[in-house]
Amino acid sequence: MSRTFLYCRVSKAEQFTENQILEVKGAGFHVQANRVVEERISGDVPASQRPGFQKLLERIEPGDVLIVTKMDRLGRNAMDVRHTVEQLTAHGVRVHCLALGGADLTSPAGKMTMAVVTAVAEFERDLLIERTQQGLERARAGGVKLGRPAAVETTRAVQQHKAQDKSQSEVAQALGLSIATVKRHWNKTI
Repeated sequence: MSRTFLYCRVSKAEQFTENQILEVKGAGFHVQANRVVEERISGDVPASQRPGFQKLLERIEPGDVLIVTKMDRLGRNAMDVRHTVEQLTAHGVRVHCLALGGADLTSPAGKMTMAVVTAVAEFERDLLIERTQQGLERARAGGVKLGRPAAVETTRAVQQHKAQDKSQSEVAQALGLSIATVKRHWNKTI
């Protein structure tokens, strides 16, 4: 017999998952309290790296149903959400999203919805990259120097110690820098 699980996620400590639980109850789903997984973690963290979601994956079995109130509870990155739904589908778990009318994202209609959402997310990402590149080109054309500012003071300090015949290790220790930073400035000229 299939069991129903609920995954509730909020990003900040001052946020609460109670509204998600009430929304699921209001939609007519009965989820036992021990099958509600609540987590406070950013949606930017892939589902596969969230401790609460990992515990859910350990408990959920083929034939079970996972409910989320919105797709962004699974993640903010559409590609990650798609991967998570595919992983659950491969495990025999059905995923229902209340914001999509309770659609089963593992059904043919749900898969189509996921494909559209993923395509839109990829399109938005590509537009963002394109706008960023155009902005960088405009800045370069306007004479703006891009990139990390030169660490002139660090180079000067490394060169002064080098002139005193100190080793790179000694310079790193004296200046409180990593050896990699010292090496980067070792042969630079001011």
